[in-house]
Amino acid sequence: MPHSTLKDFDAIFPELVQMLTSQDSEHPEPIESMNCFRKVLEYNVPFGKKNRGVSVVTSYEHIVKNPTEEDITIARVLGWCVELFQAYFLITDDIMDKSETRRGLPCWYKQEDVGMNAINDALLVEQAIYRLLKKYIRDKPYYRDVMELFLQSGFQTCIGQCLDTITAPPEGKVDFSNFTMARHSAIVKWKTAFYSFYLPVAAALYMAGISDVQSHTNAKTILLKMGHYFQVQDDYLDCYGDPAVIGKIGTDIQDNKCSWLIVNALELASTEQKQTIKDNYGRWDDACVDSVKKVYKDLDIQGVYKRFEESIYKELIELISSLSGSLPEEIFLDYVNRLYKRDK
Repeated sequence: MPHSTLKDFDAIFPELVQMLTSQDSEHPEPIESMNCFRKVLEYNVPFGKKNRGVSVVTSYEHIVKNPTEEDITIARVLGWCVELFQAYFLITDDIMDKSETRRGLPCWYKQEDVGMNAINDALLVEQAIYRLLKKYIRDKPYYRDVMELFLQSGFQTCIGQCLDTITAPPEGKVDFSNFTMARHSAIVKWKTAFYSFYLPVAAALYMAGISDVQSHTNAKTILLKMGHYFQVQDDYLDCYGDPAVIGKIGTDIQDNKCSWLIVNALELASTEQKQTIKDNYGRWDDACVDSVKKVYKDLDIQGVYKRFEESIYKELIELISSLSGSLPEEIFLDYVNRLYKRDK
């Protein structure tokens, strides 16, 4: 009987929140902080698609065919640790990007009486990961591997965030010489692919006792390429997705992002079109945004994207077949089939 339904995954979240925000009878002073922490968790963590978190459970089930209830519970907890990881980066990312909405709601820092307190709130969410790991897997043989995995993923994502902000400086300081496919791929790899794709699967592999270098290397090769595909989709949806469906208003053009769309546009554009982009990109002005989008339309960037999607999907299927080795192909096929032609 499968254990990996979203309903079952969601069911343990209140229990985890209660554990994380419970009062210490010996140190009752921070009751107000804990009440605030509960609000932070309940607002920022449980409303995403949760593909990352559930993937820990499904990946584990593909490897271990008859898991115990205890192990399934632990897999779900590790899945929620991944969701916490995602949440604390999104809180800070929204501040840095001056975003307005996230998952269909105002960004956390936009809430009344929150503001820049959101930075500390994000740190609280990060610390929750290590409290859960200590409580649930401290005595397990894979504790160190999983702990180091989360720490390494945090470092990698911070490096990616730094690359992103270096490449996309404040309004009026656009350096289009940095807008290359190599730079875009580097940002994607470090900021998104490691934590969104390798982290969940690697956590499941360690849980299942798979820690050999070759298995992790093969999995990482496949999953980082999936991460690239995923981020290109996100770049596309930022411009062309329906905000009501994707849960946020895209601001990559205003934010001066080195997105896949602008990199392709610069490669394809005429001298006149490049000048239009340079005059309008990275500006918080609706007319400027519309001018950039018109160049995208004239260059048929949507068509370029659709051809890319068909190509990379075929590449991923071939890569899974050649590299999965002793690991079940279903781990990776689950991912790629969720990604293919997604609209949110």
